[in-house]
Amino acid sequence: MESKQSISLNIKEWAKELGFLNCGIAKADFLEDEATHLEHWLSQKYHGEMHYMENHFDKRLDPRLLVPGAKTVISLTYNYYTEKKQPEAAPKISKYAYGTDYHFVVKDKLQILLQKMQAHFGHIEGRCFTDSAPILEHAWAKRSGIGWVGKHSLLINKKQGSFFFLAEIIVDLEMEYDVQIATNHCGTCTACIDACPTDAIVGNKIIDGSKCISYLTIELKDALPTEFKNKLEDWMFGCDICQDVCPWNRFSKPHNEPRFEPHPTLLQMNRKEWKDITEDVFGTIFKKSAVKRTKYSGLKRNLEFLDL
Repeated sequence: MESKQSISLNIKEWAKELGFLNCGIAKADFLEDEATHLEHWLSQKYHGEMHYMENHFDKRLDPRLLVPGAKTVISLTYNYYTEKKQPEAAPKISKYAYGTDYHFVVKDKLQILLQKMQAHFGHIEGRCFTDSAPILEHAWAKRSGIGWVGKHSLLINKKQGSFFFLAEIIVDLEMEYDVQIATNHCGTCTACIDACPTDAIVGNKIIDGSKCISYLTIELKDALPTEFKNKLEDWMFGCDICQDVCPWNRFSKPHNEPRFEPHPTLLQMNRKEWKDITEDVFGTIFKKSAVKRTKYSGLKRNLEFLDL
């Protein structure tokens, strides 16, 4: 039987070979500190119309309820940063949605990693997740030593910034666990808070989701509230403002994932072409994209709200 240290080192090496930026390992346990925070966040209705956030409260705090007998949470990050941009005056899409939906790309790699673990270490019960289950991903990534949670509530790594997806593999195998980063390296910086046009960052690491541009343009299915008129700064799907202004993202480097490359038309369309976009063009550009979540009707709603 391999040592816990050897098991952890092997997994980290395989993760690197699969293209993951970071791999951190934490003991599967109850997230006691996060329980109070989550309860308060829900009580303030900061989740807006995302009623699913009220479900599975216990599972969000204890991974052993997702995988019986779980002993370890493996947290991973996958880079999506790109320096490619849409034309200056075009309505904007968040960088993470430029290419193929990350759920497919990252989940495929997680399954390969889990299968490799099972082939190498014998029978292991485990499940793979990337924004696809009631898991407090940022909390687990922090516990595993990958980074700290910034004032915008996103995970930040000193060497890579924050433009990456988070993913987890929960398994019933014991390993050597990483040490949580003790220091928050945001200091007195308030760049993300100051830059948010809708004042969605209402406290340190506290987001009023009902005011967040990403929520408004993606999650909200009803008409956009008039109070946000002229405050979306031309974002039609998602928003990168709080990350774009974060000083730590000067260390972000472009990804090398071919499936995240945008459809050529996406980087060419001007303001008028977006205004006149047809359902056929929408289907072609966003065939495998996360933008399909908002559907053609949702994107048109957002464009009309931007006066396009």
